[in-house]
Amino acid sequence: MAQTIKAAILGASGYTGAELIRLLQRHPYVKITLMTADRKAGQPIDDVFPHLGGENLPDLVAIDDVDWKATDVDVVFCALPHATSQRIIKEIFEKSANQNIKVVDLSADFRIRDAGTYAKWYGGKHDALDLQKEAVYGLTEHYRDDIINARLVACPGCYPTAALLALIPLMQEKVISKDGIIIDAKSGVSGAGRSLKEANLFTEVSEAMHPYGIAAHRHAPEIEQELSRAFGGDLLVTFTPHLIPMNRGELETIYVNLADDKTANDLRTILQKTYANEPFITVVQEGVVPASRHVRGSNNTLIGVFDDRVPGRAIIVVTIDNLVKGSSGQAIQNMNLMFGFDETLSLEQMALFP
Repeated sequence: MAQTIKAAILGASGYTGAELIRLLQRHPYVKITLMTADRKAGQPIDDVFPHLGGENLPDLVAIDDVDWKATDVDVVFCALPHATSQRIIKEIFEKSANQNIKVVDLSADFRIRDAGTYAKWYGGKHDALDLQKEAVYGLTEHYRDDIINARLVACPGCYPTAALLALIPLMQEKVISKDGIIIDAKSGVSGAGRSLKEANLFTEVSEAMHPYGIAAHRHAPEIEQELSRAFGGDLLVTFTPHLIPMNRGELETIYVNLADDKTANDLRTILQKTYANEPFITVVQEGVVPASRHVRGSNNTLIGVFDDRVPGRAIIVVTIDNLVKGSSGQAIQNMNLMFGFDETLSLEQMALFP
């Protein structure tokens, strides 16, 4: 029988923090022993998230009050804002008495491999470059072997998760062109976080849809980084995200140029072969259209491939739950690998419908 590990959740009062708690409470070998949330410090989780009440969880504390030398945890889930995680994670590794402590970071601080690219897109230099070089990109299905031996995993953003799962196998097999990739992405409002923002008020987002970060969204270089690695050469994509009036969920429609003589069926066959044994990825049959409601609340991914009416092009539709496979679920999937657990533990729930 596997040994129970102690887990800390930093930023437990956010949406991803709440999902981590919800999912980890079902994990047979994980006990949550520390949760931080500066603005909610001193409060029980019941006051912040009533749906998590009665779970015998520790009260929230301020992160600066945590003495890492005296804190006995085995894994830290870091659900903090960008540019904050790097300082905290560096401190954890420097001060923790547990020399085997592992960190799963849900921010963007360790996703970008090039320090100059990080500085350009995130507005400042990286203060933990040694850790940045060490961090493993946490796209589970494609970096599984590296994740198993990692002490720091950088979970992908929700948009990159969906796009990369659909495109990496096709780039590796050179069945699509590196040029002309268009990613039309749509996400529920929870993807923007829980902090109070005028643009996310109900009256601002209900009964409407709008693009944001046009030609300037921070997930674009992350997508390009991983696709360039898969292809074996630099490339650029057109990526436009949209906010849609639903709580959770994400769907991307991706337009690609086919390599010579290739068809949508060829792409589908490659994806089906790649993910045939993956517990959380399904490549749907010809004619089936993935929808966000098909994966809501689950760690699942659905991918569909269609012929475009424009010769030489194909359309790929991929959907995930942005808070589960796009964030907290994938983080737990990676943690399971890092500690030698069954990869699916606490992630077995089916999608909610309706």
